[in-house]
Amino acid sequence: VDTGRFRPAADPGSPASVPPAPPARSVLLPGLPGIDPAAPLVVCVGRLCPQKGQDVLVRAWESVRGRVPGARLVLVGDGPDRDRLRALAPEPVLFAGAVADPVPWYRAADLVVLPSRWEGMALAPLEAMACGRTVVLSDVDGARESLPPDLAPHCLVPPRDPAALADAVTALLLDPPLRASLGERGRRHVLSTHDVRHTTRAVAALYRELLGAGPVTSVVPTECREPIHS
Repeated sequence: VDTGRFRPAADPGSPASVPPAPPARSVLLPGLPGIDPAAPLVVCVGRLCPQKGQDVLVRAWESVRGRVPGARLVLVGDGPDRDRLRALAPEPVLFAGAVADPVPWYRAADLVVLPSRWEGMALAPLEAMACGRTVVLSDVDGARESLPPDLAPHCLVPPRDPAALADAVTALLLDPPLRASLGERGRRHVLSTHDVRHTTRAVAALYRELLGAGPVTSVVPTECREPIHS
């Protein structure tokens, strides 16, 4: 993950600090009907398809809303399941469509959810944690590995289980201090384990060692994320 790009809205360690989270949300959400900028916001970023399990989250949402009045859910992305999900979703669920940059959505969210049925190596939870956001994930290969072990009791749920997902999301929405603590711990985990700069330097150093060359002085990191378009 490029932690120079995916970082909290106000990062005191960065000279290029951007405005804090509330302005980021106020810029994003006025264009979405019926959104209270102060409402608890759950965001799911990903292609709208069976693999990503947005239907599980949509089925869980009525239970969440019953316990967290005013909470809102936004699905960010497009894909073949768009029409089916729109038909399934209760009215408070909003569809943002495909976006060029998911960073503002991560920053605006109170909680980021990835209810996948299966994954290869999920990038969205790493991006969200790099932005300081707490995540809730399905306990499937390719997703669970993104979490530090101490976050699993709060952040991992069985796949295809709307009731368990609703319970986890509700518990975190109702506990802002815990959510903030988990978000900070998740960010530290990404910085220490999944920063693309560390990975790139390590790979480059290995190649240079194999080739008998000297130490690497500079590396330009690159990143490739899964598309969230149709």
